[in-house]
Amino acid sequence: MAGGWAKDGAEQEQIDSTVEDALQRVRQEIPAGESLCECEECGEVIPEARRRAVAGVRLCIECQAAQDERQQAASPYNRRGSKDSQLR
Repeated sequence: MAGGWAKDGAEQEQIDSTVEDALQRVRQEIPAGESLCECEECGEVIPEARRRAVAGVRLCIECQAAQDERQQAASPYNRRGSKDSQLR
């Protein structure tokens, strides 16, 4: 039940909008095009199997793992799940 200026069902619309924004952000990060033979960051050779498996790959496995960790640490979404944090 929504209150104040919000109409009924506004909570679900907000959730749907948040999910759609996250999906758009992730879709933009999907690599495309031709894969590189060498990692953009460290210059190591990217194995052919990885280049065939991931279209547009630009990083070796180690650099990609490090980048994924940095992105996860800087996530704008609150995943704690406490009631107080969800009300803000």
